[in-house]
Amino acid sequence: MVPLGTWIWLASELMFFAALFAAYFMIREFTTGQALPGQENLFAANSEHLGKTFAWINTSILVLSSFACQLGVLKAEHGQVKRSSGLLNIAKWGMREWYILTFIMGSVFVAGQIWEYATLFSEGFFISTNAYWSAFFLATGFHGLHVFGGLLAFLFVLGRTYMARTFTHEQAVSAMVISYYWHFVDVIWIILFAVIYVLPN
Repeated sequence: MVPLGTWIWLASELMFFAALFAAYFMIREFTTGQALPGQENLFAANSEHLGKTFAWINTSILVLSSFACQLGVLKAEHGQVKRSSGLLNIAKWGMREWYILTFIMGSVFVAGQIWEYATLFSEGFFISTNAYWSAFFLATGFHGLHVFGGLLAFLFVLGRTYMARTFTHEQAVSAMVISYYWHFVDVIWIILFAVIYVLPN
């Protein structure tokens, strides 16, 4: 029942992000329609201040973390909670090592987003600056909070494996459930990244 409940909850989260996407496109369409002939629209003008190369790198880190997470799930399904050889022998890693790597990569992504925010703040761009930055900070900010929540969940799952004497079926289910959530925030970010950083404004 836990995986089923997780899917139902993720469906509600999907509706939340769908509302954010709808608001983003509505604001973009409205501001574009307000542009005078020959005048650059608000979204096109402000999107030039985004660090798109850095965003590509940060996105790649999050996508790769999803692969690491899935490898951790495979190990959890086979009951291998810890590595069976040296740390450098990746083929022998268990769920812990893959999930720790996922946690590190997710933390790097969040740190990168914070760095991007700090850079934009230093240039005078805030959520109250105009409609573009309101849409940008709301969409990426809520996603960042979801990633942070996922990191806390990884710590919880990892902590349970260190506290318990044996790796139980319940812990394996918890590991799978957190992977569903992590893949979800990964897919949402790919869509956000495409909309904000790749598609022309």
